[in-house]
Amino acid sequence: MLFPKISSLLTGFTDHHSHILPGVDDGVKKMEVSLKVLERYEQLGIAEVWCTPHIMEDIPNTTEKLQVRFAELCEAYQGPIKLHLAAEYMMDALFEERLEQGDLMKLGNAGNQVLVETSYFTPPMDMDGILRRIKQKGLYPMLAHPERYVYMNQKRYTELKDNGIRFQLNLSSLAGAYGSEAKDKALWILKKEYYNLVGSDLHSLRNADYWSTRAPRALKKLLQQ
Repeated sequence: MLFPKISSLLTGFTDHHSHILPGVDDGVKKMEVSLKVLERYEQLGIAEVWCTPHIMEDIPNTTEKLQVRFAELCEAYQGPIKLHLAAEYMMDALFEERLEQGDLMKLGNAGNQVLVETSYFTPPMDMDGILRRIKQKGLYPMLAHPERYVYMNQKRYTELKDNGIRFQLNLSSLAGAYGSEAKDKALWILKKEYYNLVGSDLHSLRNADYWSTRAPRALKKLLQQ
């Protein structure tokens, strides 16, 4: 089941996509803010959070750097939420290099998924080839927030799913956080049952308030229709 019961939408929820690891990308900058976000999550009953910082040519985080920072977050946070570390990889030349080296932080308890993204406006060169090479490594490509890619249409979503690509929904897309086009696409993908995982894509404490209130209400209304 993609979503918990309506009566407790976020209780026991796992956030599979967040940028709360402090000071490593365009997400949360300070440790104290990360801890406030996690306190907010505790109030909502969220059980697990995956930290998925950006890795791209413009933000060339190394696995070692992120592991050190993650250990610092785990030491600072003493609450009940279970924390995990993966990454959100832009499908660029740096990703191809890391893929070839086997230097990837994987998403999910099975350790066999890689969270990837593209530019919002244009696909990477040889996108299908990159996705194929991920699968050749025995991994499942998990495409982050496909509803936000303006160059994709319904035909393309179906092609990707037919080729074994998994989809991760940004829950706040359903509340219109990224505009009406992304919302409409998210609703269509959801109706087709193409989504595999859900995340917040949270970048700030302000995002936490929006994501944890308006987005669940929108989903609850949708599920009751």
